[in-house]
Amino acid sequence: MFIRRRRAKLVKTLLSRVVRFLAVPRDNPELVKAQFEVFSRQVPLMYAIVLVNAWAIAFLFLSIAPLWLTVDMAAAFTAVCIVRLSFWWRSRHVSPTPEEARAALIRTNQFGAVLSVTITMWALTLAGYGNEELNGNIAFFMAITGVSVVVCLLHLRSAAFIVGLSIAIPFIVFFTMMATPSSIAMAVNMLFVTTSLLIIVAVQSRHFADAIDARTKLEQANRENMRLANRDSLTGLNNRRRFFAYLNDIHQEARARGQHFAVGIVDLDGFKPVNDLYGHAVGDALLMEVGKRLSALAGNDIQVARLGGDEFALIFLDYRNDTDLLERSEALCVAMREPIVLADVTVRITASIGLAAFPQTAGDANDLYERADYALYNGKRSRRGHATLFSNEHLEQIARSTQLEQVLRDADLDEEISVFFQPIADIRSGKVVAFEALARWTSPVLGAVSPALFIPVAERAGLIDRLTRILLKKALVTALGWPEDVRLSFNLSTHDISSSEGLTRIVGILSSSGIEPARVDFEITETAMMYDFERAKAAIETLRQMGCGIALDDFGTGYSSLTQIHALPLTKIKIDRSFVCGIDKSPASYKIVKSLLSLSHDMGLGCVIEGVETKAEMQTLERLGARLIQGFHFSRPVPEADIAALLGGRTMESVAG
Repeated sequence: MFIRRRRAKLVKTLLSRVVRFLAVPRDNPELVKAQFEVFSRQVPLMYAIVLVNAWAIAFLFLSIAPLWLTVDMAAAFTAVCIVRLSFWWRSRHVSPTPEEARAALIRTNQFGAVLSVTITMWALTLAGYGNEELNGNIAFFMAITGVSVVVCLLHLRSAAFIVGLSIAIPFIVFFTMMATPSSIAMAVNMLFVTTSLLIIVAVQSRHFADAIDARTKLEQANRENMRLANRDSLTGLNNRRRFFAYLNDIHQEARARGQHFAVGIVDLDGFKPVNDLYGHAVGDALLMEVGKRLSALAGNDIQVARLGGDEFALIFLDYRNDTDLLERSEALCVAMREPIVLADVTVRITASIGLAAFPQTAGDANDLYERADYALYNGKRSRRGHATLFSNEHLEQIARSTQLEQVLRDADLDEEISVFFQPIADIRSGKVVAFEALARWTSPVLGAVSPALFIPVAERAGLIDRLTRILLKKALVTALGWPEDVRLSFNLSTHDISSSEGLTRIVGILSSSGIEPARVDFEITETAMMYDFERAKAAIETLRQMGCGIALDDFGTGYSSLTQIHALPLTKIKIDRSFVCGIDKSPASYKIVKSLLSLSHDMGLGCVIEGVETKAEMQTLERLGARLIQGFHFSRPVPEADIAALLGGRTMESVAG
């Protein structure tokens, strides 16, 4: 009983293997598609061979066999092959799915089995009418047919074996049963040829499968490499390379179809302080969370990419108009203000977005990006934390800036640049205690140009260090004539404190000026300090070692933390005008300034309040305990010639009177 069960199991296993061997692969879709493609190219030749040999056999037996068995059968084979061929011909340019390809190959196996068995039975039936010579011709033509068809099916193992065995086995049996020397020889020869041919098919099909498998792995590796090359490794978003490639593609499509789209550039306000304070691990986690948040908010209509650092990019594919575009972008800005909870800390940042729309803003993809970037730059100066759409006004600004930059480059700055001075007064004594040096430019070409215009242009054009040197030299020369208790306050740019060469030049100018460094305060904005905190800290320490004072300008408007401020050797903070305006009527401003005054006192720092323009503002500040003020209420910036009047007894009371 055990032996019978074991035999039955072996037989079942053997049959299962035979079925799998002769079946179209189920678990290798790439191999199935490749087999379909190769076989499709061989279909016309294969059917041509079948029909030529069928008509050859029919012609040989035309005179001795019934007409229906010769001409009619050959015509029937011809009709079937033509119909079958027409289906393949119509689908020759269609790329089927793996499922469709597998179904087509299964039909090929079935049709091949039916056709080969039918032709074989037909040939053997004709053999009953022929003599030994004619039967030899049948064997020859059928052998040629079988070999040729199997060669055409070389990469389709299942069909090749089905056709080869369907033709060979009946003929081997038939010629063996004839029991003549020649028939036995033909049977043995067909057995040897068929066996050899099917072994070749098995080997080649395995090599073909291995080649397809290798190609598939290579394609997968290439796709993965391409994916990695186009993906940001930190956030998983499209990277800068993929963004610009997609931007060019969508631009060409939109131009061809007359559609619109928009580019948005997102810059995180306050990322660098977080990164510097908590370290790169927290900074990376923050960027990943921002990427997730942007992707979740963007949906399917907005493509998100990370350009690098804390800068992201958006492509808006579907929006109604400019108002809708701004509303969607503003919604992103609002969402980005929500606290971001990380593993060890909860942080708050904001995001500014610059927008440019096609086709109304720019006709070129690169110009579109540049104008979105320009809108971002302007937005961060005036509407930080909000969305700004590039407009005709920005276009006019670009034209003016371009002209301004060219004139600035060609200018004789030593002659054209002058220094004005705005006093800083002590409320208690009513006396001027310092002057802030301010740049003024009168161009022979453009006339008087506002610092709000030419300073940003000088920074972008790389001319700010030259301006700094000229202004500092002139300001120091003027300050030499002041009383020794009157200080000079001078602004340094981001470039001045982030460049070792720039700092060296400033130190050299100060050392050779003849003025005591302890009489000079250098003002640095929070934005400049946060650009590169470590370099800024090193620069500040160098200036402090010389004896200079360091004032943190526009305090409260940037993104520095109290920890970072405490780590810097500051001597003063300057409270920004935005907190002072209307302080006599605004409880919120009152509380903010009160807190900042208390903070400066607790940290042992001097505190200058900027932008005091009305008597009511000054009186409110005096009640809060403010001491040093600067603003139009006391004096506008004045040229060197008017300084003597301010130092010669002009007091707060005289101004108020």
